[in-house]
Amino acid sequence: MRAIGIILAGGNNNRMRELSDKRAIAAMPVAGSYRSIDFALSNMANSHVQKVAVLTQYNARSLNEHLSSSKWWDFGRKQGGLFVFTPTITKNNSLWYQGTADAIYQNIDFLKKSHEPYAIIASGDCVYKMDYNKVLEYHIAKRADITVVCTTCRDQKEVERFGVLRMNDDGRIVEFEEKPIVSSYNTISTGIYVVRRRLLIELIERAAQEGRHDFVNDILIRYKNLKRIYGYKTEDYWSNISDAEAYYRTNMAFLQPEIRNYFFRQEPGIKTKIDDLPPAKYNPGAEVKNSLVASGCIINGTVENSVLFKSVYVGNNCVIRNSVILNDVYIGDNTVIENCIVESRDTIRANSSYKGEDGKVRIVVEKNERYGL
Repeated sequence: MRAIGIILAGGNNNRMRELSDKRAIAAMPVAGSYRSIDFALSNMANSHVQKVAVLTQYNARSLNEHLSSSKWWDFGRKQGGLFVFTPTITKNNSLWYQGTADAIYQNIDFLKKSHEPYAIIASGDCVYKMDYNKVLEYHIAKRADITVVCTTCRDQKEVERFGVLRMNDDGRIVEFEEKPIVSSYNTISTGIYVVRRRLLIELIERAAQEGRHDFVNDILIRYKNLKRIYGYKTEDYWSNISDAEAYYRTNMAFLQPEIRNYFFRQEPGIKTKIDDLPPAKYNPGAEVKNSLVASGCIINGTVENSVLFKSVYVGNNCVIRNSVILNDVYIGDNTVIENCIVESRDTIRANSSYKGEDGKVRIVVEKNERYGL
């Protein structure tokens, strides 16, 4: 493919609550055995983008460990490959990334030393499948300077989390507002962009000279009337997990057969780093209904409408309903968990009860006594 890939995976925010205290949002577990960034990486690989840079920053240790071997996404190659860039102190700069545009600027040598004519910029906190070749073909056909992949937000209350745009009949973006308080439109940006590589270098360097650091506000919105910026509409499944409620809904969506089949049965598939774990074990008395149970789990109690990640232990007479249990959680006997997200490596004491109420998901973080300091 005639494009390089850039995945922005350094972001963090308070909307994830305790879940982002120890990991980047792009490293959040999804659908039992995957991480959020796997979807963007798999889309790059499936679209035959051979050279991809991942820009990390906040709480990047687990994300960097996940990306330690590029072979899982088929980037172990002599030409191109997977590059992981973190903020570095140089003679001219000692700052962390101050925004998405600044993150690209601090790694602009990656763009300058590449030879592909186009760049695909994606976010690491979204769950979707996409053939970027189709977006690039649209971009070339429209003779666009920048193409923004957009979709329809089906819940008007969620619009304020995204960039909202309006296109004319030809597909050119005429209005773009980032995270509006109120909007009458429901077409939102997915955070995926196609741009000519040389133009991207020019815009990023100009923004840096003017002390501007945000790609959306300081490039897309600022230049929407000066550059040919088009929207590419997709109606396929797409979800952003940048707040706790959206993260919970996204995981629960994988309990729907059509969603699971779309991602994991229909080619091209989603790739991830593989752990050497035994299959899940269901002991006598275990009862599991409509749930995803990952490798390494041991189930003794009842699990309904839930997602259990790797190496979860569910004790005797436990009841787990409508919950997301992250990796390596030990749940003691006679415990009830409903409408919760249980943080990884938690130890839930026997005879405990945790329930999310009033339609809100509860995040459970217990002091972990199984691991030393």
